[in-house]
Amino acid sequence: MKYSLPNSQNLSNTRIESDRLILVPISLDHGDVIFQEFTAEITTYMYPTPPKTPRDTEEFIESSQKKIEAGSDLVMAILNKKTQEFLGCVGLHKLDRDTKDPELGIWVKKIAHGNAYGREAVTAVKKWADENTNYEYIHYPVSKLNIPSRKIVESLGGKVVRELTKENQRGTILDEVEYLIYRPER
Repeated sequence: MKYSLPNSQNLSNTRIESDRLILVPISLDHGDVIFQEFTAEITTYMYPTPPKTPRDTEEFIESSQKKIEAGSDLVMAILNKKTQEFLGCVGLHKLDRDTKDPELGIWVKKIAHGNAYGREAVTAVKKWADENTNYEYIHYPVSKLNIPSRKIVESLGGKVVRELTKENQRGTILDEVEYLIYRPER
């Protein structure tokens, strides 16, 4: 695992590499593919809805970039290391030097499902967090029905701490479990 670490709290120069992936801060260069791939099917078990227009995607990216620069969120594009193909996004949210409980989220485009890219990306971000933040535990909320995502968090030692229901932006009630992933002992 290779990391390119930021010089300050601004995380916009952060780069994380794993065996098959490169994670880089999200940029407007990813806008078209995010607009095409962040679909109703992908968001079935998620809080957000797909963007209605390319401008919606641009606004999301611009908002994410501000949070990356402020050091409060790390929103990364997942790229295939060999081909540079965009595969999805992974984020560590509510992240600053004093945060004890950031939240982790991921999505991978449909055509890339079944290749364990999500697991590899989440594992890489968690390892980065282990080495570069002072978190106590990471929140990972997920629909009870999203078995692949649940397997990802369980592979990292995540433990269910509560069940909850939440209405997403479409008005659908999500039946979720919240996992906590605890920091390894140093």
